[in-house]
Amino acid sequence: MGRIYQRDQAWYIDYSFNGRRVRKSVGTSKKMAELALKDVELRIAKGEFLGVSEDRRMTFDELVAEYLKFSKTNKRPQVYRRDQIITRNLSKAFHGFGIADISAHDLEQYKAKRVNEISASTVNRELTCVKHMFNKAVEWRFLRHNPLQTVKRFKEPPGRLRYLTESEIERLLNECAVHLKPVVVVALYTGLRKSEILNLTWADVDMQNRVITVNESKNNESRILPFHETVYKTLRSLQNGSGNGQAVFTDKNGLPLGNFRRSFETAVRRTGIENFKFHDLRHTFASRLVMAGVDIRTVQQLMGHKDIRMTMRYSHLSDDHLKEAVKKLENGTNLAQ
Repeated sequence: MGRIYQRDQAWYIDYSFNGRRVRKSVGTSKKMAELALKDVELRIAKGEFLGVSEDRRMTFDELVAEYLKFSKTNKRPQVYRRDQIITRNLSKAFHGFGIADISAHDLEQYKAKRVNEISASTVNRELTCVKHMFNKAVEWRFLRHNPLQTVKRFKEPPGRLRYLTESEIERLLNECAVHLKPVVVVALYTGLRKSEILNLTWADVDMQNRVITVNESKNNESRILPFHETVYKTLRSLQNGSGNGQAVFTDKNGLPLGNFRRSFETAVRRTGIENFKFHDLRHTFASRLVMAGVDIRTVQQLMGHKDIRMTMRYSHLSDDHLKEAVKKLENGTNLAQ
C-alpha cells in the first residue's frame, strides 16, 4: 500500500513496484497527490506502469553505476574522480528514486538546498553532471526525454584574475627552489596548466621546431604551443640533466615530479607577494599577451580555451586593440564628407 507525504511545499507519492521503492513529486496539492497515488495503484493492479515498460525501469542508483562506467572509459582520470564525488552527493538525495520519477521540480529543490551548503559554482557542477547523466539515459534508451533539461545553473561572478608584474616575476624566480624554478618559468611563458606541466613528456616537446604538443588538456583536446628562447634554454638544461627519463619535470631521483604546492607557497611567501596561486601564472601569461597587443582569438588558441568568453575576461587589460580597430576606419571612406 502506498502513501503520500509532504517535503517542503511539495507533495510526494511513495509506493512499491516489483520490489522497488518509488517516490515521485506531484506538485503542491495534497488532493492531487492522493489522486495520483490512486491512479498509480490502479495501473499497477492492471499490470501497467505509467507507460514505461518494465524492462526499461531504472533507479537513480543504477543510472549512477552506468554513468560512472561511461565516465571511467571516456573521461580523464581526474574528471572521473570528480564524477565519483558528485554522484555520491546526488545519490544521497535521490537514492531509491526511479529516474522516470525525478522531475525538474525535484532538482530545483535539490539546487535550493545545496546552495545553502556549498558554493553556487559547485552546485553548478553538480547540475551539469546530473543533466548529462539524464541526457545519456535518453541516449541509452532508459528514458524517453530528459525532464531536467529546463533547470538552469546559477549565475556565477567573473573568475578570479590575478597576475604578476615584471618586478614580481623577477622576485618570484629568485626565491624558487632549484627543482621549482624550471616549472615556474615554463608556466609563465607557456600558460600551461599545472596538470599539463606534470603530464608533459619529452615526446611532447619538439626542441628543433620549438613547439610543445599538449595532449593531456582539460578539454581533452590537443593543441600546439610554440615557445621562445627562455623556455628553450630551460628545457635544454633539463634535457641535459635528466633527459633519459620520460617526464620533462622530475625530482632528484629522476622520478616524475609530484606535488610541489608546498615549495611554491614557500617561494611566494618569501617574496611578500599576496593572494597568489600557481594557477595565476597562467593568468599572468594571458595578461601579458593581451597587454602586448596580441588579439583575443590568438590568446584563446594559446590558452586552449574552448569558449572565448573565458578569454574575454583579459580584454579589459588593454584597449589598444580597440583604438587600432577605430584607426583602421581612417584608411576607408570618410562618410562625413
